[in-house]
Amino acid sequence: MHLFELNQQLSVAQSLLAQLRDPDIQQDRWRFRHNLQRLGMLLAYELSKTLQYQSFPLHTSLGVAKAADLAQQPLLICVMRAGLPFYQGFSDIFDQADSGFIGAYRQAEQAGMDQDIFLGYSANPAIDGRDLVLIDPMLATGSSLLKVWHLLQQSGTPRSLHIAAAIAAPEGLALLQRELGSAAYFWIGAVDERLNEQAYIVPGLGDAGDLCFGDKG
Repeated sequence: MHLFELNQQLSVAQSLLAQLRDPDIQQDRWRFRHNLQRLGMLLAYELSKTLQYQSFPLHTSLGVAKAADLAQQPLLICVMRAGLPFYQGFSDIFDQADSGFIGAYRQAEQAGMDQDIFLGYSANPAIDGRDLVLIDPMLATGSSLLKVWHLLQQSGTPRSLHIAAAIAAPEGLALLQRELGSAAYFWIGAVDERLNEQAYIVPGLGDAGDLCFGDKG
């Protein structure tokens, strides 16, 4: 598995993750969203190191500098609704990238390990030949992202596949590795202990969507 786990090294990311988990700090909804956005920026920067670049001479007012830029912008796919602030961090780094949006949620009456995932709104560019980044802050069972991937596959085959999450469970990572094979790259803030009986990540941070935007009706 190609796995990058941000909290394996001491950095400012440790503070962001701690604030995201802290029940007292979570009461500040703007701060929670902003921390997700900042964590997304850090992971996007790390991901950017693996993409393809092209070099060129840049003529300044005083001479010529060696410069480089992305050979191709990645395609960012945001899994809504919790993914919106996290996606914004990626969009801030890849500010010329195309973006797609998919609404996905687990059916309330089937919450748990065997829940059915409902895909609603979907607006996505073709993925053929692109560096595709699937962005969802909580990778729990992996079922949502797998279903999103199957939907996107209908429009082509990407050049590379990247999956980004703030927090992941080992069970979800194992499912996606089994289904996607070695072609997928994972960019994770922290890998936690396990899933509980309701398929929530432990210790996790709670329901990211509710913390961002309020309780669902």
